[in-house]
Order: sequence, then C-alpha cells, then structure tokens
Amino acid sequence: MKLYNKTKNSVTLLKEIPFKLEREIQTLFESQLPELLGLQLVKSEFSIKNRRIDTLAFDTQSNAFVIIEYKRSKSNSVVDQGFTYLNLMLENKADFIIEYNETCIGKMQRKDVDWSQTRVIFVSTSFTENQKLATNFKDIAIELYEVKQYEGGIIAINPIKKSSSATSIKPLTEKNEAINKVAREIKVYTEEDHLTNISDEITELYQSFKDAIQNLADNIEIVPRKQQIGFRHNGIICDIHIQKKGLKMWINLKKDNIDDPKQITRDVSQTGHWGNGDYELLITNTNNLEYIMSLVKQAL
Repeated sequence: MKLYNKTKNSVTLLKEIPFKLEREIQTLFESQLPELLGLQLVKSEFSIKNRRIDTLAFDTQSNAFVIIEYKRSKSNSVVDQGFTYLNLMLENKADFIIEYNETCIGKMQRKDVDWSQTRVIFVSTSFTENQKLATNFKDIAIELYEVKQYEGGIIAINPIKKSSSATSIKPLTEKNEAINKVAREIKVYTEEDHLTNISDEITELYQSFKDAIQNLADNIEIVPRKQQIGFRHNGIICDIHIQKKGLKMWINLKKDNIDDPKQITRDVSQTGHWGNGDYELLITNTNNLEYIMSLVKQAL
C-alpha cells in the first residue's frame, strides 16, 4: 500500500518506516487495543502450560477471549499455530477466567464467556500468499492483520479479508481429530447463518440496507457475530440483528453525538443490547433508507 501526503499543488509519497523490533508492534497494539481492534487488554505475555501468548484480550461484544500473536516467521503455518492456541484455551478455560479476574479485577464466571466465539488474530508487517490462502475459509476462527508505519506518525492496518468464494474448513477438519475438536466447539458465524429461516421479504430488506451501507465508503467489511452482523470501516459503524419481521440496527455513536432531527433512534445507553453504540432503531421497510444512511454516515 502506498500512502501520500497531499498539499495544495502536489502529493508526496510517504516513506515507510520499518518496525525495528517485533515488540514495537506488540506495544503499539496493546497500548491502543480498544481503538485498533475494539478489544479489552487482559494480559501481555500470558504464560500457560509452557506456552506463551503474546496478548490475551477480551471482546466485550461477543463475550469471548481473543488471542493475539505477532508473527515471527513467514514460513510458519498460521493455521496449525492458530488451532494450537484455540485448543489450549478450550482445554484450560478456568485459567483464562482466573487471569481475567485477577488482572481486570472482575467477577467473571465460566457461564459469562461464549467460548464458541473464541478466535486468534495474527498481526504482521506482511503475510505470504500461502498464509493468506491457508486462512481463506469462511468459518475459520483465525484472522490476519497487516500493519505498517510511515513517517509523520501514520499507521496503516489492513485486515486480510476472506474472498467471496471462500469455502468451509469442515471437510479438512474431519481428517484431523485435534482440529476437529476445536471446530466442533468454536462457531464462526456467516451471513447465511443469520438469514436461515428468514422470509424473502426480510432477506431483501437486509440486502437493501447492506448495499446502502457498503456504498457509504470504500472497503466496508461485513463482520458476522453470534447475534448481529457488524459493518466495519476502521471500526464498527453499525450492527444489524435480523428478526422475523424486520431489522434491528445499532449505530455506533455515543449518547448525545447523533444528529437525528426525525428522532427515529432510541437511546439505549442505559439498556443492555447486542450491537455497538448508544442508538437503536427498528426497520420494517425502506421508506427511510436514505435518512437512516445519513445517521450511519455520522459513525464513519
């Protein structure tokens, strides 16, 4: 990726500044974890069963632990390493809960964690094509992020997206009992999961809003979770929960930070809800589609 600094009459190519040490990347992410990945830092350098996890984090939206590793070698298999960490967590759930409670001064119990949403994130300055292809499955709980830094204090983070033709990893896991064990307990949700047993009318309604959201900016990513589908541009801008008779949307803006003259949103800052942000609205048709997009655009 090339980045440029624009002035009135010209553009200047920004010079990439390589990270000198891997630790620099880890320090960057751990110090800004909520802003960069929307996660809560639990522990840096978490050791368990003679293994060391670079960063242990928690996703408060999915109520699940997230393991972050900063890739050391481009020759290693991220799939094998990723499944090793996932299996390590599933076999030692109590240790992760104890670490959270001691470090974050919490009162977490095993039932408070959705272990099926556990995932591993690998961060590197670059990944090989083989590594990208090896994780190109729609239902694999492994994510790749490339990070680069440039002069002027500019950081670029690029999530490696799955291709639209990505297939399921399940046929491959059946040949490996250790991987199959993890795959049986961890569930990676897709749009199809949310649209199962949904009427054509509501499916078309969702598609209309999905298209409109993606037209707001380039590279808006769809992030299906257990209860909702997120739309991410840098961070999550909105979430949609598909219901039998309509859509429930949350706009990721804090209380008092939305301009909604029609007052169609509801303040849920003091109410439990699945999506990101303090504003919720119910959608049953496309009558206010353009106006709703003007609200979502405020979260970009």
